[in-house]
Amino acid sequence: MPQFTAPDGARIHYTDEGHGVTLLCLAGLTRDGRDFDYLAPHLPPLRLIRMDYRGRGKSDWTGAETYTVPTEAADALVLLDHLGIERAALLGTSRGGIIGMYLGATAPERLRGLCLNDVGPEIDAQGLERITHYIGRTPAARTHAAAAVAMQHSMDEFANVPPERWYQEARRRFIETEQGLDLTYDPALRDAFMAAMTGGTGDLWPMFDACAGLPMALIRGANSSLLSDATAQAMCARRPDMVFTEVADRGHVPFLDEPESLRAIHEWLGNCL
Repeated sequence: MPQFTAPDGARIHYTDEGHGVTLLCLAGLTRDGRDFDYLAPHLPPLRLIRMDYRGRGKSDWTGAETYTVPTEAADALVLLDHLGIERAALLGTSRGGIIGMYLGATAPERLRGLCLNDVGPEIDAQGLERITHYIGRTPAARTHAAAAVAMQHSMDEFANVPPERWYQEARRRFIETEQGLDLTYDPALRDAFMAAMTGGTGDLWPMFDACAGLPMALIRGANSSLLSDATAQAMCARRPDMVFTEVADRGHVPFLDEPESLRAIHEWLGNCL
């Protein structure tokens, strides 16, 4: 199992496949590298790197105080150093996009470009409220099949999603045990999230503006509760060169194998070369 060791001794899991220009994919808050399973078969030839944040997936659990954007961004740079990669295009879903903006502001020389999946420098309160309802809590459903049905009926930002996709999602979000479903991440992530929310999200626009020298793309779920249309339009106004698309029938977050998502990602990757 490929791992690298962070300066504090944490063992961080990653996957590394393919050859060519490097695409580093960073997942959502509670998710891991499998978030990009739907996208991977549709990518052009390149080197695809995926990292499980500490406390998620197959990486070590290191405690709530370490589950922060700066720490996770530092881990991403250590991973690039570990693999001898000088620069990478970065595709970030939700939390991963915030980390991407942070790196664009603090280590722009390590990035070829930045693609944001349904996240921006302003985060809607409605989306944050939704996260508080599930983060760190095991679901009532006891099997993947039951969780898939529950998601199909409760995730009202999404439409025209086949049942098999919800089943795939359930398998990526939960571990099935004899006692029911368990989380794929450290429950202490809830403590880290709630502590961060106490101080507010802060002004992230300076981080976005600091990415001015990087090719950028923005993918927004048309029904997103986290990234408003107004914020997306403000981002486009500041970066008229940014590739932008909205994905119909998707909320937070698009799966990235939708035709709109794939067109935007392919165009952006072309700009990163």
